[in-house]
Amino acid sequence: MLSFNNFKEIDQSALDQVVKERQSLIKREFEHFLQQEAQAVDERVSAGWNFDYSSIENFLTSVEPQRQEWRDCLGVWSQELDPLTVELFPYFEDETCIAHWIILSFKGNLRCHAALAYPKERSERLPLVIAQHGAGSTPEHIFGLIKPHGAYHSYGRHLVDAGYAVLAPQNVLFGPPRSRLHRMALLLGTTLAGLEIRKFERLLDYVETLPDIDSERIAMWGLSWGGFYTLTTLPVEPRIKVGINAAFFNHRVSKMLLDDPLFSSFVSGGEQGEHAYIPGWLTKFRDSELMSLACPRPVQIQAGKADSISWHPLVVEEFERSKVHYEKLGVADRLELLLHEGGHEIKVNEGLDFLAKWL
Repeated sequence: MLSFNNFKEIDQSALDQVVKERQSLIKREFEHFLQQEAQAVDERVSAGWNFDYSSIENFLTSVEPQRQEWRDCLGVWSQELDPLTVELFPYFEDETCIAHWIILSFKGNLRCHAALAYPKERSERLPLVIAQHGAGSTPEHIFGLIKPHGAYHSYGRHLVDAGYAVLAPQNVLFGPPRSRLHRMALLLGTTLAGLEIRKFERLLDYVETLPDIDSERIAMWGLSWGGFYTLTTLPVEPRIKVGINAAFFNHRVSKMLLDDPLFSSFVSGGEQGEHAYIPGWLTKFRDSELMSLACPRPVQIQAGKADSISWHPLVVEEFERSKVHYEKLGVADRLELLLHEGGHEIKVNEGLDFLAKWL
């Protein structure tokens, strides 16, 4: 390509071709370098983590530095919040369920929005499930007010019928608006995820004060980008005792950086997936390391073989890495992979069974 002796003697079309080919080479070198560096996360985990499996208490102490690193990585909003104020509005009601829309103060004009639903008949304090929608859905999908037989299968309503209180936060929808906000947040040392996780924490601050809620029995169950929040929030929020991650858990390096016909990747998604890029994520954390920060709490991973967001053998590979932590602590039964034949969806009955066992 660079065999010319004097670039001043090359005609314009040939020079344009040389520049184009040089740029292609440099871009490919960069991409290969970054992929190789990301795939070296195995070495960084080996060098940077000091797991102590001698007891659960010692294990939790041994991963505490990484728990804080993950919180810093997300840029969870750390500035002081405004005093807590609460607004309640009717949301929906029928023979067995009553729900309110709640708006809490956060900081300035930014507020927390969520639906909170209860079974009408209750004789004791209720366990709470944070039911988190995905990037293109809303609490209305969770409760079956929209597409009751869609991917969510009205699981929020099934939870209420099973005797749970359900908190369904409303996040920003769709990739491009989320990515725009993510870019703005990066300039302030945070991320959109870091802000939304802090909003979850404020919502928990409020619901913990409610007389009908058992604050010692809180779970989180999310689908798709709600699964992202289940995966990423459990490591930094110890009040969540049980997690169900539906249709997000993955082989993280492949999902973020590799184009493959077997699964969709964020790397070619442009604005649709830009908000998924958390600075420093792959410096030390695969999904299995985030699971180590959830350990020893019970977690069910729901993954569909027909779901294009992942390739199920890679999901199994990452699950096997996650399982090691639970096995070494003698609590292997607390981590479960529900690998089903379906697609990008909630498996309601299996999730309810898991909650009944552990919450």
